[in-house]
Amino acid sequence: MSQFPVVPTGEHVSRQVLSDHPELMVVAFRFENSGAIGALHDHPHVQSTYVKSGRFRFTLGDREQEFGPGDSFVIPSNQTHGCVCLEPGTLIDSFTPRRDDFL
Repeated sequence: MSQFPVVPTGEHVSRQVLSDHPELMVVAFRFENSGAIGALHDHPHVQSTYVKSGRFRFTLGDREQEFGPGDSFVIPSNQTHGCVCLEPGTLIDSFTPRRDDFL
């Protein structure tokens, strides 16, 4: 069990840091409803996303792609990205270096 709190990040979306180190952070994002949105954003961290459950349509730069359970992909530093939840589920994101703004 994580020592970090569950933090709401939007309507029907929350995040929880699972583990962290200055060079790496692992975070669970939980989407409770279809239609929940992970807003478009970018950051200097390299991000790896693993779809633990659910189905999501991601915007990655200028393209869109759907991902489901077991899928994984990497988002380069400073690439605009976001998602729409198609089926409720959980994303496991890893960031390097860690997202100090999440602490």
